[in-house]
Amino acid sequence: MLKCPFMKAPYIPRISHVLGALSIYDLEETKGAALWKYDPNNAEQRKIIIREFILKELLYLSYRHRYVLISLLKDALNSPDYIFSKEFESNYDEHTTMAWDETEIIDPRGFFADIYRLANEVWKDDLQKASLEDPSTW
Repeated sequence: MLKCPFMKAPYIPRISHVLGALSIYDLEETKGAALWKYDPNNAEQRKIIIREFILKELLYLSYRHRYVLISLLKDALNSPDYIFSKEFESNYDEHTTMAWDETEIIDPRGFFADIYRLANEVWKDDLQKASLEDPSTW
């Protein structure tokens, strides 16, 4: 069974993990300021957000963890009923403040589709490697 990084608990991915890099709780003046330079609704600027913030921050995960997470994202994208806007909601009880909230992202599904597409480009070799393995051995 795949374990959480740095822990012995089972790894249970959630779509919200994909946007972890966009949480700026108590980092508004540093990380928030860096993110707010970009418009998440502009396709070219969104690529920068995804490559430079989201995908880079997820590199702490092993190739197997990233494969499982991206597979979960693929399933969500294939579900017409999945509400992607909820992933941009801040949760102050859990110390999560998103750089852009659900009202500021014009096409949340498109945002996640871009994450999926770019992750498959940037992590191509790692995702391919994991796809060839038997997950029951993880």
